[in-house]
Amino acid sequence: MTEGLSAGEAARRLGVAVTTLRTWHRRYGLGPGGHAAGRHRRYREADLARLELMCRLTSRGVPAAEAARRVSAVPPAALGHGAPTTLAPPPGTLVLPMSGAPPAPPPVSPIAAVRGLIAAAFRLDVTAVRETLARHLAVHGVPATWDGLLRPALTGVGDRHAATGRHVEVEHLLSRCAGEALAAVPRPTAPPAPVLLACADDEQHSLPLEALAAALAERGLSVRMLGARVPPEALAAAVARTGPALVIVWSHAAATGDPAQLARLQASGVLVAAAGPGWPAPPPGVLTPASLEEAMTLVLRAADV
Repeated sequence: MTEGLSAGEAARRLGVAVTTLRTWHRRYGLGPGGHAAGRHRRYREADLARLELMCRLTSRGVPAAEAARRVSAVPPAALGHGAPTTLAPPPGTLVLPMSGAPPAPPPVSPIAAVRGLIAAAFRLDVTAVRETLARHLAVHGVPATWDGLLRPALTGVGDRHAATGRHVEVEHLLSRCAGEALAAVPRPTAPPAPVLLACADDEQHSLPLEALAAALAERGLSVRMLGARVPPEALAAAVARTGPALVIVWSHAAATGDPAQLARLQASGVLVAAAGPGWPAPPPGVLTPASLEEAMTLVLRAADV
């Protein structure tokens, strides 16, 4: 890249809008350094390295002004060698400054963390999304990550899709990365508890059940999860084969929340819980956990933990 990139080319490489680059240039001086007579300034590798760090910090929820201050403080020789990744401590991490050094900035707010995750997803920056989720899970655990970060971010992306009919690719990337992060939570080696998790017939949104399984794994409990789109016949066969004390069935939308699926399970004598907003009127006796914590409580009771 001897001549550098135009603003449009740099924006495509970084996964941000051209207007964002111009704003960062105007407000914080993070603009192109290369210039030839009679031509617009071009973005060189050093410029792009700073902007890549800017994108990484803002995706972690660091406010743009603070991120720009940190980027500007990085010596040119340090860019591209991994050192800048230590500039944004994970939310909640206590950093004790060296003697004479300025105190570390306070952790980013939960709202800023959600906005940062959404921004990374819209850039299709899979590395930043994965790093954000892994860091949040390591620091805060599954329930807090699900309720405070992932669920609000997924809702925000879903709302934009509903309003515009666009951004399906953003939803898919964020959901995929979330599933990978939740699956990476270590599972206990003990035999599974007598609990079965399954999505309703034709229900494809299995992420809430994946969050429940990961949260239970943090508590040292393993469960059987059948995943998305489980036909009633297959679920009934799994219940007959494993004899669970509790079955949790997830439905995201009324189109998949047929109460007959639950009644069929009840007829086998198993305790049934209908989770998710897709159940308009569950049969009498079916439990209806309204949150991840409530679902965890049901499972722990069923497992006699």
